[in-house]
Amino acid sequence: MTKYVIRGGKPLHGEIEISGAKNAAVAIIPAALLVDGVCRIENIPQISDVTLILTILQELGADVRTVNRTTVDVDCSHIRNGKVPHELARKIRASYYLIGALLGRFGSAQVPPPGGCDFGGRPIDQHIKGFVAMGAEVDVRGGYIQARAKGDKLVGTQIYMDMVSVGATMNIMLAATLAEGMTIIENAAKEPHVVDVANFLNSMGADIMGAGTDVIKIKGVERLTGGSYSIIPDQIEAGTYMAAAAATGGEVLIKNVIPKHLECITAKLEEMGVDVEERDDAVVVRRAGPLTRTNVKTLPYPGFPTDMQPQVAAVLCLAEGTSVLTEGVWDNRYRYVDEFRRMGAQIQVDGKVAVIEGVDHLTGAPVRACDLRAGAALVIAGLAAQGTTEIDCIHHIERGYEDIVRKLSGVGADIRVVVTPDEEKQAQIG
Repeated sequence: MTKYVIRGGKPLHGEIEISGAKNAAVAIIPAALLVDGVCRIENIPQISDVTLILTILQELGADVRTVNRTTVDVDCSHIRNGKVPHELARKIRASYYLIGALLGRFGSAQVPPPGGCDFGGRPIDQHIKGFVAMGAEVDVRGGYIQARAKGDKLVGTQIYMDMVSVGATMNIMLAATLAEGMTIIENAAKEPHVVDVANFLNSMGADIMGAGTDVIKIKGVERLTGGSYSIIPDQIEAGTYMAAAAATGGEVLIKNVIPKHLECITAKLEEMGVDVEERDDAVVVRRAGPLTRTNVKTLPYPGFPTDMQPQVAAVLCLAEGTSVLTEGVWDNRYRYVDEFRRMGAQIQVDGKVAVIEGVDHLTGAPVRACDLRAGAALVIAGLAAQGTTEIDCIHHIERGYEDIVRKLSGVGADIRVVVTPDEEKQAQIG
């Protein structure tokens, strides 16, 4: 068993460099399936989700060559198989992007239902609605989502999203890139990684307009050719370290960011008494005085991101007064609350609303990460807490954070990875 052991109570000081965006990378790498040639993808984060997606592409027959630690060359021009291996795909939520990419390229796809963090249903009905509107038949048989375009080619159409969905917006965009005619996505998601995927596809020869607005127009092209593209910095990784600096106090320079992408996070931290200074491609986060209460509601971009909800909750646990946190995107985000309570947090949850009474301090305790962002929030709580925190199930955290232990150690955190013998193995030895 591998865990993080954190001795908390130390203010953070120094610099942290942000990696490429997880949420962009896990869609851009499958998008390489649409490219007839070599595409070089730069600023790739070193995280387990990315490793899995690259492995899936190789299993499908892609030539994947590592150029350096953050750059790969991907050549999918020889792929002829649209069936994704079950064991790999079920470990990752973003495997659903393979449906849109394979359907767009080959007119058919067989992909297992997505895995990754378990937030209850998190259905992909909006994705399927888009594929069906473009002329695909989609059903689930033999443990696979099976999609096939009538006549082996999708046809452009107008698609209105019933709800703003980042995943569905990007997946339909992938499917539409090589379709016949024009596809219009209305009520589209506007997140930075949606824009990044569109920019990647356009750099390879696609014709996509309006990404970053609520109407995206994709004019199908005959083929995409190779090229080179660098992924944007990770908005959520940057926000997580901003929250860590706010919770612990001190001063941290967070480098390689796009400050505009962080404005929704910056605004809330400033309401809580944290000083955030924007620079060209960096932000400085410092806190000297007490944290003050505020209310936060998660919303689609440019609202406060749901992927930052647990992390801001960790900061609010230490703020003076009563804060109200409202989840406007996912139903099941609050599973981390019991873990926070073990550390002395005062939180009451009713449906999508959490009421947080700030406490004087949190106390270290053994806790477990139940998903990626909850795990990051427990790291923040552990850094700010008095005493020692041990976090189990860290594989969730490593799905989305590159070198989190090294990055935090570099700014003065007392955090280390500890490997203990598996209890089952111990029982067998005994």
